Amino acid sequence: MNESNPETETGAARWTLLRDVGVLQLKLVVDGLRDIILVPASLIAGIVSIVSSTDGRPGPQFYHLLAWGRQSELWINLFGAVRNSPEGIEQTQRFGDKDIDDIVARLESFVVDEVKRGGVTAQAKSRLDNILDKVQRKRGASEPE
Repeated sequence: MNESNPETETGAARWTLLRDVGVLQLKLVVDGLRDIILVPASLIAGIVSIVSSTDGRPGPQFYHLLAWGRQSELWINLFGAVRNSPEGIEQTQRFGDKDIDDIVARLESFVVDEVKRGGVTAQAKSRLDNILDKVQRKRGASEPE
C-alpha cells in the first residue's frame, strides 16, 4: 500500500530546502566570481572594440563577451530552485514589466534630448567623440600595411 506519510513529506521538504539553500550559496559564489571577472574583462573588451575598429565601426569583442556572459547566466540559473517552492508562493514579477534596461533607456533619452538642445552634455559628447576619433586614427596610422 502506498500511503502518503506527512512526516516523510515534511522531512523530504526540509531536505529539499536545505539542498536549495546550499546550492544557492554555491551559485552566488560562482555568479560573484563571474562578475569579478566580467568587470575588468568588459572594460578591456570595450576598449579593444573601440581600438580595433574598422571603417570607423567598433569591433565585436565587447558583444562576444556579452554573449558569453548571457550564456553563463543561463548556465548558473541562480534562482532555479524557485521551482521547488511550495504551492501558494507567489512567483509573479513584483517589479512590474520594467527592468534596469528600461531605466537606462529613459536616462539615455534624457541625455540625448540635452545633447540636441546643445547644453553641457553636447559639449562633453563632442569632446569625447574627438578623443575617440583621435584614438582610432592613431591606431590606423600605426598599423602596418
